[in-house]
Amino acid sequence: MKQLVQAFPTQLQEALIIGQSYRFHTPKKEFKNVVLTGLGGSGIGGSIVQNFVVDKMAVPFLVNKDYFLPSFVNKDTLVIASSYSGNTEETLSAMSQALTAKATIVCITSGGKLSEIAKKKNLDCILLPAGMPPRACLGYSMTQVLYTLQYFGFIQNDFEKGIKASIKLLKAEEKDIQKQSKALAKKLISKTPIIYTAPNFEGVGVRFRQQINENGKMLCWHHVIPEMNHNELVGWRDKDSSRVVVFIRNEDDYERTQMRMEINKPVIKKYTPNIIELWSKGKSYFEKVFYIVNLTDWASVYLADLHHVDAMDIKVIDHLKNSLAKA
Repeated sequence: MKQLVQAFPTQLQEALIIGQSYRFHTPKKEFKNVVLTGLGGSGIGGSIVQNFVVDKMAVPFLVNKDYFLPSFVNKDTLVIASSYSGNTEETLSAMSQALTAKATIVCITSGGKLSEIAKKKNLDCILLPAGMPPRACLGYSMTQVLYTLQYFGFIQNDFEKGIKASIKLLKAEEKDIQKQSKALAKKLISKTPIIYTAPNFEGVGVRFRQQINENGKMLCWHHVIPEMNHNELVGWRDKDSSRVVVFIRNEDDYERTQMRMEINKPVIKKYTPNIIELWSKGKSYFEKVFYIVNLTDWASVYLADLHHVDAMDIKVIDHLKNSLAKA
């Protein structure tokens, strides 16, 4: 897993090449909505893209993480089916419904049943390099979602500049990122991490939570501010030094949201002394995103080291999938 995390800048470079080289054959048309269906490591890229396009797309963009698609999906819907393995049963179920609804479908996968269906139905299918854990392929899958949205006219290709700048930033900051992530892992070990972000960075917070779960083999939770100020803040009542709060922050977060974070800190500090702030670096949205993603990915594998567990191990998920396959 460390090798995969270290290779993240290279993955972004390869993802750009894949996206620039792919030639869509689906005719362009106007859509009333877009739905990305995908789970886990295959779906988190959609969540981050959703944060990015919220103020750019004139139609709704929804990320679906279920067996079932919303009832509004029809011939005027673009469905992006994202499954790295190509065999995710929830995504295949949603894909079947999209076909029945006569939606326009684009697949993003490394193979499996999804690519077989795409070939049979003559659907656009962007193939990714195979043989890696889905959570280690965020750069590959997320970039193809952006190229798909660009092809259909929802966004411009300025995201390419952001990704290229991210690659330079990650290479320049590599040593410091690893240093920070090791220190972060030591502060998180044997504690329950609680991650807070601004709404436009929730996908990054979710990514961090998922990586702590899968790589670090730990439970944690996340929330967004200001929503958290209307409910969870009241739940801070018991002193518990086993909890550690991580604020993920950006210098350009909305000023009222930043003000809320500053007010929150002393309130929370009454109940746990463990408060950490992770500040992003970079100018573009994607520089900020990928900087924090890479830093927290590193922290999650260092947590695995501190726990003396294998970051690659997901036997319990394999057991679940095998049990479902037998049902």
